[in-house]
Amino acid sequence: MPALPVPVGAVDHLPRWRRPETLLMLMAIASPLAFATWMALLNNFVVEVAQFDGFDIGVLHVAREIPGFLAFLVVWILLILREQVLAYCSLILLGLGTAITGEFPSFWGLMITTTLSSVGFHYFETINQSLQLQWIPKDRAPRVIGRIVSAGSFGSLVVFGLIIVAWREFDLAYSTVYWSAGLACAAIAVFCWIAYPRFEAPVAQNKQMVLRRRYWLYYALILIGGARRQIFVVFAPFMMVERFGLKVHEVTGLMLANYIAVMLFAPYAGRLIQRLGESTALKIEYVGLLTVFSLYAGIYFFEWGLWLAMALYVADHMLFSLAIAHKTYFQKIADPADQAPTAAVAFTINHIAAVTLPAPLGLLWLAQPGAVYALAAALAVVSLGLAFLVPRHPEPGGETLWPARPVPAVQPGE
Repeated sequence: MPALPVPVGAVDHLPRWRRPETLLMLMAIASPLAFATWMALLNNFVVEVAQFDGFDIGVLHVAREIPGFLAFLVVWILLILREQVLAYCSLILLGLGTAITGEFPSFWGLMITTTLSSVGFHYFETINQSLQLQWIPKDRAPRVIGRIVSAGSFGSLVVFGLIIVAWREFDLAYSTVYWSAGLACAAIAVFCWIAYPRFEAPVAQNKQMVLRRRYWLYYALILIGGARRQIFVVFAPFMMVERFGLKVHEVTGLMLANYIAVMLFAPYAGRLIQRLGESTALKIEYVGLLTVFSLYAGIYFFEWGLWLAMALYVADHMLFSLAIAHKTYFQKIADPADQAPTAAVAFTINHIAAVTLPAPLGLLWLAQPGAVYALAAALAVVSLGLAFLVPRHPEPGGETLWPARPVPAVQPGE
């Protein structure tokens, strides 16, 4: 990389493929090459090879989420490494952790490899969110982030398409697929490190922990959203294998359809947020998620079938595209110097539930799987209530509609 940084506001002299937005999209493609492969194969791998039950998979996901809970440590790592370099290093670790997963088909082997890849994944996602909010202007953020989400879905789409073809035609081993996907992710990270200049954001970031009272609604949305999303991530794919007996190529085909839908919907979600505002977009998301999780519970309480379960799986992912509104809401209310430390703190808050819920919910799953989804529906109701507190035009000093008061000047440190 060149010794001199390039300000993100002065990149017009660079070819389009070497600009910050293109780098963000390329990294968004690299991450799911590894992570989506890990997720696509995980449930079949742990059931068919490692002989996991519902409690085991819950514990494994606790291990996977601990690095996310510790994401606040990024603040201190940034005292040593620049954000852009940390993003590259995290992608490389994600790729290598995924690559070796198939070599350790045991409970403790998966605990170790999962932790390694999870450190890479969560630290990359933390830095990636920070870079997006620093490098993309507020007036363009929803649309551009929507395109970045779509690019990530395209990366997942490529992965799942290759898995379906290769698995059925060549009867590949799990380890072969893990190695291929993990090394591809790491190779893209190395390419980005070599090919792109160091970009400099307009505002230097705070290098200490940041918790501000005026961000409380953002923190609450992130906390409840993490709990709700964790239930889906852990148990919805597991249900497809345990209850309906889907094979690897069938699970992968479902995920393929899912990412096609997200790839097409995410740019529209970004435009929708830009046109209607974060408050309306969040309300639409949470009403949709309440409906989806209620119907998920009905699969167990009323014995509904596989086709409904698959349709809900795709709809759930599409609705999560509207979570772009979380990022743009924070971008509008935040001190620009708070982007990096708050991204780290937000990931920790998001993962409080991710660390504490999977194991007890795994036990609840053994007794009554439908109750797990009923809990997720209740959390969607809480999120919907919080969405009604988001202003139509959020700004510093006007972060929430409650308590109602004149918009004050924001003082440093508030």
